[in-house]
Amino acid sequence: MRLLLAEDELSLARAVSVILEKNNYSVDVVHNGQDALDYLESENYDAAILDIMMPKIDGITVLRRVRAAGNAVPILMLTAKSEIDDKVLGLDAGANDYLTKPFATKELLARIRVLTRAAGVHSDSRLHFGNLTLDTASYELSTPSGSYHLASKEYQMMEMLLQNPGVLISTDRFMDRIWGYDSEADTSVVWVYLSYLRKKLAALEADVEIKATRGAGYSLRRKES
Repeated sequence: MRLLLAEDELSLARAVSVILEKNNYSVDVVHNGQDALDYLESENYDAAILDIMMPKIDGITVLRRVRAAGNAVPILMLTAKSEIDDKVLGLDAGANDYLTKPFATKELLARIRVLTRAAGVHSDSRLHFGNLTLDTASYELSTPSGSYHLASKEYQMMEMLLQNPGVLISTDRFMDRIWGYDSEADTSVVWVYLSYLRKKLAALEADVEIKATRGAGYSLRRKES
């Protein structure tokens, strides 16, 4: 699942980003409202976390422009203010939820889960295809033969494949969705992580496999009998 975090306090942005990535979210981080607006206009996110007080463009203005453009991405607003009027302003502008700083890690994660469930993302905690199951709460990949706890990047790639069985996913799409379009990582990391997953599928005796289509991408398909 991919999130955008817009927060101008650098230390807080780093801390929140680490927390989210440890919980298997892919996170793009920006530090001003203009960048937040640009990212939301050019990329697809499962949810966004916007600070209200940001340079260039404040969070409320970003929110209003995003909603005016018809973008319904779930948005959680962050602010140091706790006045009711500020919360009402954000909610009336189209925010899905509101969190006042400082906040507890557990509450942040819980609110993100609620946001994405309401948007229809991960409405079921398990994804299934063939005899393969991915538990999106515990990050466990399993078949009747056993199970593996997946690391963050492995989990995110398998989640994409299971959400789109039979659909070709290009290397660029994996890179943009999981590493971020401005990542300096080499595209070969996609192949490396897919090879890890293939080994796990083989060890689990899965009846599905990750197939490569030259020049097009990768897809999760049933094994041919």
